[in-house]
Amino acid sequence: MAYESGALDATLAAAAGDDPALMHELRDAFVESAAKQLDLLKRSRCDGNWNVAGMRLKGLAASFHSEELLIAAENALSSAPGEPAAIRDIEAILSRFKA
Repeated sequence: MAYESGALDATLAAAAGDDPALMHELRDAFVESAAKQLDLLKRSRCDGNWNVAGMRLKGLAASFHSEELLIAAENALSSAPGEPAAIRDIEAILSRFKA
């Protein structure tokens, strides 16, 4: 499974300890939650919904120490609702977690 290494791995390992099943479950929960926020971003048509989804994604990224996703969420927050480039950046990052 390919995913962002470094701080995310360390965060998952710290939470899961020596339990590989728990580490896998935490990674899956992270990816699932991030995917839900991405879906909300894709469907957002107003500033309010876009900002809520962007802030949730940013908080998730910060909680799991995913710097790349955090930066992409911040970029989305500074973009107009539905900005295709912001969505593509987040999709690209999440695809690496799922691969």
